Amino acid sequence: MEEPVWNEWRRPGPTPAQRRRDIGITVLVMLCAVEFTVLVNSVGAFAFGRAPDLREQLAWMLALSLPLVVRRRYPLAVMLVVSALFIAAQVRQVGDNLVPSAILFLAIFTVGAWEQNRKVARWSRIGVIVAMFLWLGFSLVRALLGPAGNFKDAAGPMDPVLANVLYGLEFNIFFFAFAFVVGEMAWTAARRQAQLSFQAEELQRSQEQNTRGAIAAERMRIARDLHDVVAHHVSVMGIQAGAARRVLDSDPALARDALQTVEQTARTAINELRGLLGVLRADAEPDLRATPGLDDLPELLDNARAAGLEVSHGVYGSPREVSSAVALSAYRVVQEALTNVVKHAGAQHVDVRMRFLDSALEVEVTDDGRGRSAVSDSGFGLVGMRERLAVHGGSLEAGPRRDAGYLVRASLPTASSEETA
Repeated sequence: MEEPVWNEWRRPGPTPAQRRRDIGITVLVMLCAVEFTVLVNSVGAFAFGRAPDLREQLAWMLALSLPLVVRRRYPLAVMLVVSALFIAAQVRQVGDNLVPSAILFLAIFTVGAWEQNRKVARWSRIGVIVAMFLWLGFSLVRALLGPAGNFKDAAGPMDPVLANVLYGLEFNIFFFAFAFVVGEMAWTAARRQAQLSFQAEELQRSQEQNTRGAIAAERMRIARDLHDVVAHHVSVMGIQAGAARRVLDSDPALARDALQTVEQTARTAINELRGLLGVLRADAEPDLRATPGLDDLPELLDNARAAGLEVSHGVYGSPREVSSAVALSAYRVVQEALTNVVKHAGAQHVDVRMRFLDSALEVEVTDDGRGRSAVSDSGFGLVGMRERLAVHGGSLEAGPRRDAGYLVRASLPTASSEETA
């Protein structure tokens, strides 16, 4: 999913729960409007000095409150209607001005918080606020030109008329600025919440993908290990069992040796399979120290000799410690190469060489067979080797030799001798 352009984000419409909440708010505002109107009329403290009939005042209050039912669905229309009714109610000089002001505040706030078109939301609110200040200015001018106000209890240092004008201006500036800013903050908070929700979903999807990738990689690793273990040991067992069958009557001692090799190879295979199954059951990462390494190569070469191959082994350079993971990968490459020689090459002699270079460990296996083996581009052997080496940033060269036989050469980067010292 492509990340939205958050500067162009549009707030989704209100949910059913929010619509029901608007109905509740409207009912509450109506009740407050009726109560305040009755109280003001009972006290006689009218906002404009006088007021029309109580029933007309209640009708104005209900008309101002009703649009709030759809304030989140049609915020712009509600603000315009409420603004017009607010000025009309003041023209009629309704007794209470507190609840109508609260309704106007809520309408302006809702446009800032819910209007989809942000330019319309901004300029429509500015237009309404300007209109309200023009109406305020008109009302002040009308009051100044009319009869002088009753300021008999005035005791401050300022002229009472000027103080009244400044009080009205400052109060309204604060009132409308607060409604404007709070609406913007509500919109920004909703957008931020949507952004956090989107990022949380993206993070969850990424974690799921990483988990699936880790599972796939672990399955691939286990598949390689199973292939290496089963293919090598079963191949040796098959060859030895066949040899024992052929010489069982003519040379029982040789058949006994062959069957002993089969038994030993089977035990080794079972131990390695148990190790793999232990990794599958364990929650922690496998302990590479318990896996085969360079020290186990002589046993691997003995198994190849038991299968009838002449094996020569050479170590070149200055032997040094390498990481368990690199040692395991080198062991598996030699194991897979020997398995293919035994199964497919028809070779008599195989040469295994290990070179400790300055910054790499190189393993080379050559034979004098037919020049092809199961280590082909379509087989699991070559794919498994390349995957193992790719983990360490290594490289693999595999193919028929120019004269005869087959070559497998793997290079595994390691730390230099100075770095490991």
